[in-house]
Amino acid sequence: MLFDLQSRGRRTAVKIVYVGLAILIGGGLILFGVGTGTGGGGLLDVFNNDTQDTSAQISNAEKRAQRAVRVNPRDAAAWAELARARYLRAGQGENYNETQQRFTEQGQEQLRSAAAAWERYLALEPSRPDANIARLMANAFAETALNQPAEAARALEIVTEQDPSSAAFANLATYAWLAGQQRKGDLAAARAVALAPEERRRAVRSQLDRLNREIQRQAIQDAIDRGALRSSAR
Repeated sequence: MLFDLQSRGRRTAVKIVYVGLAILIGGGLILFGVGTGTGGGGLLDVFNNDTQDTSAQISNAEKRAQRAVRVNPRDAAAWAELARARYLRAGQGENYNETQQRFTEQGQEQLRSAAAAWERYLALEPSRPDANIARLMANAFAETALNQPAEAARALEIVTEQDPSSAAFANLATYAWLAGQQRKGDLAAARAVALAPEERRRAVRSQLDRLNREIQRQAIQDAIDRGALRSSAR
């Protein structure tokens, strides 16, 4: 991770910028909802609005995918489905705290399992990686989940290849910057601006610039804090 998002002040500062950018580009940073709510168009709406039925469907999907990869470990589609099912399961019941809008320890474990299946999927080098699964995995690697921005950026590169939209590139820029991948973030930000409606380009550029500055500022502050901790430990 690039900097400590557990600090309340830092997390709040970055969240403010995220929210502003999400509003500006039409919710691009809010990839999917999670948890078991039934009215918000979240991930679980891909099934139905009955929580028990949804849980059973996710469990059955995971079991089918697990059987498929045992039979054929080179079945890329089965690994993708396993990653999807495990991610969906991470948003179920005690795995996700609706009040705090965060994954619990059990949910984090499910996300790690989803990430492992995703890695197996990518290792098989599918000719056209599934952008929908990539979106889910970007969420799994987000700051409120596994907090692995470099992996989130890698997933979002797949998304932008198939969905070259302003929102998708803004997402990629955000996580590339968080991962310390400055050039990749700058290039993605430029694409986000170029693809925005003409009347909104200036606003998108301004918001992305602000986000970039905030991320860099906090990275510097975090480096200073780490230095101070090392000095005090001597």
